[in-house]
Amino acid sequence: MMRFIRLSFLLTLLFLAGCSSVVTSASSRFANNLSNAIINNDDPETVEAATASYLLLIDSLIEGDPQNESLLLAGSKLYGAYTSAFVKEPERAKRLSRKARDYNDRALCAHDSRLCNLLDQPYDYFAAAIGTLKLEDVPLLYTSGTVWAGWIQANSNDWNAIANLAKVKAMMTRVVELDETYSHGEGHLYLGVFATLLPPTLGGKPEEGREHFERAIQLSGGRDLMAKVEYARRYARITYDRPLHDRLLQEVLDADAVAPGLTLSNVLAKRQARELLASADKYF
Repeated sequence: MMRFIRLSFLLTLLFLAGCSSVVTSASSRFANNLSNAIINNDDPETVEAATASYLLLIDSLIEGDPQNESLLLAGSKLYGAYTSAFVKEPERAKRLSRKARDYNDRALCAHDSRLCNLLDQPYDYFAAAIGTLKLEDVPLLYTSGTVWAGWIQANSNDWNAIANLAKVKAMMTRVVELDETYSHGEGHLYLGVFATLLPPTLGGKPEEGREHFERAIQLSGGRDLMAKVEYARRYARITYDRPLHDRLLQEVLDADAVAPGLTLSNVLAKRQARELLASADKYF
């Protein structure tokens, strides 16, 4: 089996290195299919063990076509998701989340020169730039927001990074304005998290967060289990609502993890739900 897998990768690489007329579309399809295969896998250990090799493969594809927006976007998503899900070492998380951000910044610039170095622009320029983006730009907007959020999380001890949270929130707000259903309504999930990062006494807005969490759950038809986990973690705990907390987490444990585009996230959500329930007595 291992020989077959290696042969398949070798044939793929040979094909991509061959006909110049198809290399761009073939590389993009491969990168997108790889991302889809990972997020639909139900075994996080397999994904973690394999993804390091996939990261190098994506790097090689981008090296061969450095201005390919689709490849850059796929690379940023893969690096961002891997870092968020599996990387625990702070310095490594900073390094890999920076790689995700660099690929994403290059994808934005390849899409439109006005979006070059967008995160580093003054807020007024930033807001005007994302205000020009349309429905067809939602995948780019959403990926940028998630990758930047991951980069900020990995650099949470750096106030210069944290200062960009307002821009990430603005980008997710724009996603919701254009298409709140995109990616199972996860734009609302991010906005719910942003609204509940702080307790009410320090400016947090738990009721605003609750509305976003509930809308995210509604838009996914209840299939996005991470939305329920974050609802319990961010809202139920901050408001000390133990019945809501335990109900949401039990619903996660009782649900089927397998759902198109959500399987890997749901498996990880179940693990987090068990941990939150196990610590509930100490918290409440």
